[in-house]
Amino acid sequence: MGEPQEINVIICGVGGQGVILISEILGNAAVRDELAVTGSEVHGMAARGGSVSSHVRIGKEALAPTVPAGKCDILVAMEPAEALRNVSYLSPSSVVLLNTRIILPSTISLGKSTYPRLETIVEKLTMFSGQVIALDVFRIAEEAGSVLAANTAMIGALLGSGKLPVSVESVKGEIEARFGTKASRVNLEAFELGYQRCRASMGR
Repeated sequence: MGEPQEINVIICGVGGQGVILISEILGNAAVRDELAVTGSEVHGMAARGGSVSSHVRIGKEALAPTVPAGKCDILVAMEPAEALRNVSYLSPSSVVLLNTRIILPSTISLGKSTYPRLETIVEKLTMFSGQVIALDVFRIAEEAGSVLAANTAMIGALLGSGKLPVSVESVKGEIEARFGTKASRVNLEAFELGYQRCRASMGR
């Protein structure tokens, strides 16, 4: 596959979900594959479970660090409601990878706001994008041996979507480089399971 003109990925979630780790592994894997890559990170009250998002832009035409509105090819949402915060970036050709495990913000536990039903979130996302793939990546990570591997399970789903020019080999190499021997085994298993579940969801 030749180098793409522009592939735009936005990863979003809340503090502690490994949003930045996903973007770093993806970006470094793209560099391994000798692809042009740029991006930016936006931190809310991350330490308190606030919103976190990261933009990763791959390709020689992707010059600015942030994705323009309506130009996101793949939205990776580690928390369902956070996907709704980013609908302005979506278009009918966008794919949304949605983790279905909900993390309630403190405002809801304090009774100051309400959280939409998961079905409502999916319906709204479907209005703005061409495809929504819903997976419980925390459950997939538990199957692999540790719930802490949820982010690498999502990376597997991202590669399983077939929408990225980044190679599986380069991503696995980055996972091995990032974690120790024991943790690498769990994270690579989570990656494989996420990859397979995403492909199954897409009928592949």
